[in-house]
Amino acid sequence: MINSDLKNYKTQFKQTDQSSMTFKKPRLSFWQIWNMNFGFFGIQFSFGLQQSNMSAIYKYLGASEHEIPMLWLAGPVTGLIVQPIIGAISDGTWSPKFGRRKPFFLIGAVLASLALIFMPHSQTIWMAASLLWILDAGNNIAMEPYRAFVSDKLVEEQHSVGFLMQSFFTGLGTTIANFTPAILVSLGFLALTDKMENGIPAATYWAFFIGAFASIGTILYSVLTTKEYPPTEEELKKLKEEKTKGNIYSRTLNDIIAAIKTMPLTMRQLIPVKFFTWYAMFCYWQYLTSTLSISLFGTLDPNSEGYTKAQILTGQVNGTYNIVCFMVAFALIPLARKIGAKGVHFVSLLLGGIGLLSIPFLNNTDILFSFPNPFSNGDVVISSIYLFSFGLGIAWASMLAMPYQLLAGSIPKEKTGVYMGIFNMFIVIPMIIQIFSMQYFVYDLLGENPVNVLRLAGVFLILAGIFTLFITSKQKSSI
Repeated sequence: MINSDLKNYKTQFKQTDQSSMTFKKPRLSFWQIWNMNFGFFGIQFSFGLQQSNMSAIYKYLGASEHEIPMLWLAGPVTGLIVQPIIGAISDGTWSPKFGRRKPFFLIGAVLASLALIFMPHSQTIWMAASLLWILDAGNNIAMEPYRAFVSDKLVEEQHSVGFLMQSFFTGLGTTIANFTPAILVSLGFLALTDKMENGIPAATYWAFFIGAFASIGTILYSVLTTKEYPPTEEELKKLKEEKTKGNIYSRTLNDIIAAIKTMPLTMRQLIPVKFFTWYAMFCYWQYLTSTLSISLFGTLDPNSEGYTKAQILTGQVNGTYNIVCFMVAFALIPLARKIGAKGVHFVSLLLGGIGLLSIPFLNNTDILFSFPNPFSNGDVVISSIYLFSFGLGIAWASMLAMPYQLLAGSIPKEKTGVYMGIFNMFIVIPMIIQIFSMQYFVYDLLGENPVNVLRLAGVFLILAGIFTLFITSKQKSSI
């Protein structure tokens, strides 16, 4: 399959008229789209590990509930700084040998893999926090060009397939990452009580080690099986002219500022949607373990067995919503064609918000069903606490695809990288606001109760869905 795809690419390049100012991209096959996006699996495996484990790792190292938000600052800040810069730089990059986006995939994967290996060995809170900065920097360096890669490689009619393929790999990668500690325990390789000297469970250590391999391995697969389209002579001329204009950093900054000033209307209308969505998701990732621990096991003591069970359960319910994500990702394609990306996103966020609001009413004693455990003797028991994952999974699939689908047709293709980087600011700025507001007054206003933080997240997802209904235009910028 790989050799066949590479032959197809070579044929396409031979037929390309490099002197032409326009290049008509061919439609890609399912497996070509699969190969080009496969590296997204490793990136999201890494993100899945941190989403389900970082709050617990901080608490094992002695952090308090009040300190948790600030310790998550690495992700949004590195995203805010790295993604627009990498997007602008990659827009102006071309190497006949290495391509335009692929070098950034590899650099990011190496950084992320090293951080994943060292993270479970953290001896202090600040060592873990520093490694999280490196991990998020690596993931953002790799992820931003991946968004632009879809627009680079696919014709406009296939954009939704490309972004939903990324949703599929996001769900699959995060699911496996979330279930890995529980699988290691279920297989009998490790016990729930096995811990390293720093108090971090051994299952967490091995999950991060597996994540490091997944991060670099899947990126390499995509790099080796996918070729980038070379720029036309006209585009090469523009790139050379840009290089003669001055320092790359000042040019990058100017590109970002110019793009912000001429931001398309659709992009502006997405700002409140993204704000409420990502404020809510950061609340969820930070406080889910504590919410489950206090509501199901009656404790917030990180040294208790109940807290360890809550951490394992966090991975399992997160894994469940990601299973739902990759199961429904492709089902959203025909639905989006029928009712539009806007309609799909509204309904999906509404279901996600309802799911989060239902968490306090669910438990792990009311059994919904059970099935044989494929990894050990006994059954896997699914209790009512898993119900919220179904609504959140549908919302997650939509979050990772529909906003990009709404945006892709409204931005000029020669500025895809920088606009995708700026669009990421609509994700990370709400996260930064969440961190400081939660740290200094919102957590107190919510009665210092993690359960109330999850309730707030549910309300915010519903608000995000309502703001989606106000998106009315997909006009392109004139830059």
